[in-house]
Amino acid sequence: MLRKGLVLGALGALFLVPSLAKADIVERPFELTLGAGASHGPDLNGFTASANVNIGYYFTDKLELSLRQTLTYSDVGFTGGGGSAWDGSTRIAFDIHFPMGDKGQIQPFVGANIGYVYGETLNDSFEAAPEAGVKFYVTNTTFIYLMVEYQFFFDKGDDTSDAFSDGQFLYSAGIGFRF
Repeated sequence: MLRKGLVLGALGALFLVPSLAKADIVERPFELTLGAGASHGPDLNGFTASANVNIGYYFTDKLELSLRQTLTYSDVGFTGGGGSAWDGSTRIAFDIHFPMGDKGQIQPFVGANIGYVYGETLNDSFEAAPEAGVKFYVTNTTFIYLMVEYQFFFDKGDDTSDAFSDGQFLYSAGIGFRF
C-alpha cells in the first residue's frame, strides 16, 4: 500500500511542475548532501555500511535535479566463500520541494529517480524509484534530511508488475549544504 502511495504521490507532483516553475532566480542553486548508515547482526559477526553523496541543482526554489552515488560494503558472508562484498548505485533524481515554516526551514519533498545498481551481491540492473523525504534547515545553508525510496529493478525477463513487487525500500539520513 505504501509503495502505491509513493508512486501516486510522485506522479501527482508532476502535475504541479508547470505552476512551480514560475519563480525567481535561485540564490544558492547548488546542494551537496552526505549520508551514511550501518547495521550488524545480534552476534556482531559481520556488518554492512553504506555511504552516499548527492550533488543537486535547483532550477527554482522548489525544483531540484540531482546526481546520487551510493556505495555499500558488506562483511556478512554474502559471497561464495563468506567474506566481504561491495555494491553501488548511480541515480539521477528529480524532486519537488514544499517549503513550510515562516522562513521555509522545513521542506518536505517528493520525486523520483532512475539509475543503475551494480555489485557483488546483486544482479546489475537498471532501477527506478519514487521517493519522499523532508529537509530540516538548521541555518539558511545547512540542513539535515530524512528520505525513503522504493527501488524496483528492470532485470532481464521480468515484466513491470514483477519488477515493482520485487523492489526494496531504502532509507537515508544525513547532512546537506546549499551553496
